[in-house]
Amino acid sequence: MKNIVYIATSMDGYIATKDGGLDWLNEIGDPDCGIGFSEFMDSIDALVMGRNTYEKVLSFGIEWPYLKKVFVLSNTLKKVDPSVAGKAEVINGTLKEIIGKLNDAGYEHLYIDGGKTIQSFLKEDLIDEMIITKVPVVLGEGIPLFENNDHESRFKLVASMEGNNGAIQFHYKRDSF
Repeated sequence: MKNIVYIATSMDGYIATKDGGLDWLNEIGDPDCGIGFSEFMDSIDALVMGRNTYEKVLSFGIEWPYLKKVFVLSNTLKKVDPSVAGKAEVINGTLKEIIGKLNDAGYEHLYIDGGKTIQSFLKEDLIDEMIITKVPVVLGEGIPLFENNDHESRFKLVASMEGNNGAIQFHYKRDSF
């Protein structure tokens, strides 16, 4: 089982503006950034995202963008929107229970998405790799990628590359202490 984060941040470490806005991501143009998002998506079995991220994607008013199964973490949401039935489903429980269920169902390479979800996985030491693209914009404030994590996690840089419009991607793998 491998849990991988793939996310963009501003230079100052925010994944969204204070109100959840993502327009600043237009700075990089093509969502692939010229640095492998399509290949990454081909390498995973499913996505695990939080309810806020799921609702944000629904709010874009576009066709559901994921070809892989999406599992939405929520203790309050009972079912997904009918427009994504069969493409997404709600899952709940402890993160270790959820990972166990997904592994038993044959999902071995999971894309972990959404700020709170990533933070929760880090606190439980459940992130194996992080692919973080820094976009050359300073937001000044917003929703941080890393916040209030009292668990130390160590990663080693295994690759970096420049993408479109000055975006830089860093690929980290878990490093044993």
